[in-house]
Amino acid sequence: MVEKVRGSFRDPSGFIFAVDGQLFRQINEKYREDYDLLMNSGLYDQLTKSKTLVSHKEADLALAPRAEIAYKVIQPGVVDFISYPYEWCFNQLKDAAILTLSIARRALEFDMSLKDASAYNIQFHHGRPIFIDTLSFEKYQEGLPWVAYKQFCQHFLAPLALMAHTDIRLVQLLKVYIDGIPLDLASELLPAGTKLNFGLATHIHLHAKSQQRYANKEISQDDMRGHISKSQLNGLFDNLLSTVRGLKVKTIATEWTDYYQNNNYTQASFEEKRSLVKSLIEKVNPKLVWDLGGNIGEFSRAASGMGIPTVCFDIDPGAVQQNYDLVKKNKEKFMLPLLMDLTNPSPALGWHNAERDSMQARGPVDLVMALALIHHLAISNNVPLFDVADYFAELGDYLILEFVPKSDSQVKKLLTSRKDIFPGYSLEGFRIAFSSRFEIISEEKVPGSERTLFLLKKK
Repeated sequence: MVEKVRGSFRDPSGFIFAVDGQLFRQINEKYREDYDLLMNSGLYDQLTKSKTLVSHKEADLALAPRAEIAYKVIQPGVVDFISYPYEWCFNQLKDAAILTLSIARRALEFDMSLKDASAYNIQFHHGRPIFIDTLSFEKYQEGLPWVAYKQFCQHFLAPLALMAHTDIRLVQLLKVYIDGIPLDLASELLPAGTKLNFGLATHIHLHAKSQQRYANKEISQDDMRGHISKSQLNGLFDNLLSTVRGLKVKTIATEWTDYYQNNNYTQASFEEKRSLVKSLIEKVNPKLVWDLGGNIGEFSRAASGMGIPTVCFDIDPGAVQQNYDLVKKNKEKFMLPLLMDLTNPSPALGWHNAERDSMQARGPVDLVMALALIHHLAISNNVPLFDVADYFAELGDYLILEFVPKSDSQVKKLLTSRKDIFPGYSLEGFRIAFSSRFEIISEEKVPGSERTLFLLKKK
């Protein structure tokens, strides 16, 4: 069965489609010259060898859904999980920006130009960012400015600057502005002091004013031709690169970044829990794991350490940043930290609500883990246990869940500032609610605590 990927429609050069679950890309005749140049110039070989561009193999042209305009069909390499910029921590977005600029600069060496600088063209695979859009390269035309300059500033520089100088949570604006944060808005939200930073003054504040000045004026490519040399383009890339690298966030310390140091586990019970989790993962033998509320990934690594691709979701940007920094430091290949509020998870966005998938649409997965999470959903956010069970059943086939009773110090802490209106929140209430959607395979007390670890299978 052939199915066109609904989010792949903007580029006239080609589109993504699926055949029996496998992804392919149709390359249209319109892109023939640029594709051949990419493949024959040495640029493709250099980028794929350095693992900065996803590799592909050519497939049977007969697969093309629109054969009348097809030139080639290719099958790109598989990325374990598709994530989006509003789910990344600061350092992930920064690394994605640096990769985009590095590729743009490298393309010029082969007389090609990077025509798209969308953050959605970057994914994280095997612990590092990789460019996934093979059709983003075109033949360089002498004298023309970088056509993707505005897009880069809106998709990368503006959110990074806002996160660094205003509030780290402003990356969520990328959910509202799917084509990147408008530069006039970014300019208004940034502190006045950023106008003294040459890079931010040039690429955001003055760029925003320039956009307003020329908003209603038509400027053709012929009008722009001859204005910018190749060396000037390289200078632009270098300046953008310097500006991005100069952006930093303050040390992110929140109540969750040191969670593992401030809980009621002894070191011995912590290690016992890790051992129990690992044994349950081995029993399921999953191909893909989601760890919900995984903090800095201590227990996610029970799965990723076995070579299982693991996505560690957490609501806390500080925890996600720490996790990503660990991934880089240890060169981990199977861990992907992402920012996610489970009470308001990433929705379907864009044209026809189909350009960007919701969190649920990117599942289900073989195994979901929810350790020390249930009390935050049921008590902090008033989500009934039956509703939690329904939601988790949508996400995965197996579930490893840690039930935290009211007698636990963490739950007592939650209840100190509010009335206990949760009579059904008990071990027995949990069994009743989750038995409606899951079969309880095993349950075992976590040594040294009052918590219980469950392995459940969806009915």
